[in-house]
Amino acid sequence: MADTFTEFSEQVNPDLLKEILKRSRQARFKHANRLQTSFLSSLEKKALLWLAERLPQWINSDHLTSLGLAGQIMAGVSYALAAQNHLWLIAGIGFLAVNWFGDSLDGTLARVRRRERPRYGFYVDHMIDSFGALCIMGGLALSGYMDPYIAFGLLIGFLLLSIQSYLAAYALGEFRLSFWSFGPTELRVLLALGNLALMRWPRVLERQYRLFDIGGLIGIAGMAAVVVFFTACNTRRLYHEELR
Repeated sequence: MADTFTEFSEQVNPDLLKEILKRSRQARFKHANRLQTSFLSSLEKKALLWLAERLPQWINSDHLTSLGLAGQIMAGVSYALAAQNHLWLIAGIGFLAVNWFGDSLDGTLARVRRRERPRYGFYVDHMIDSFGALCIMGGLALSGYMDPYIAFGLLIGFLLLSIQSYLAAYALGEFRLSFWSFGPTELRVLLALGNLALMRWPRVLERQYRLFDIGGLIGIAGMAAVVVFFTACNTRRLYHEELR
């Protein structure tokens, strides 16, 4: 069944009808409140605004999104190639920086220029994040610096955390970009520092354990704790809200 009488009318200008339908869909789409409370969020917002205001007009959000994905893919490739030459770990830091630039700046640029596409941006950005995480974890699994099972465990943890966030955005109208003061930028910084540490200490604790195996297990435990904690909190909140 059509939503409005306008859709039945043959006299309506096709362009006008298209605009009416577009606005109707946008009106039904609810913007989730973005919750960002990470350590670097205040400094990062200032930097992103400064960059967005100075980017050439020919660069748009789609260009930045593609650049961010390319950086993530190449970071994964760098880890895989580091199995043959550890200098690729340094290149990986550069690609993580490219990923931050594209992935963090695309939304800011759209908001600064008032060219937001909330449904498109939300869907594309987070699907790309999932593919990018697969590339990085796949690269780590091939690098020789991390056990493949630990790399896959990190990927599973990331995807579970993402699912939790997306469901909360739909059910609660809140999209959490950071957990316990850690967000994507802090994780990139830790990963870059880990790359530098690998150059000096690939194995620790009397060379019995790989540095990234220990870091990966800590990451899995941390993500598991976050998923369990926020799932319990959100379930309790929704239960009590819908009893009213």
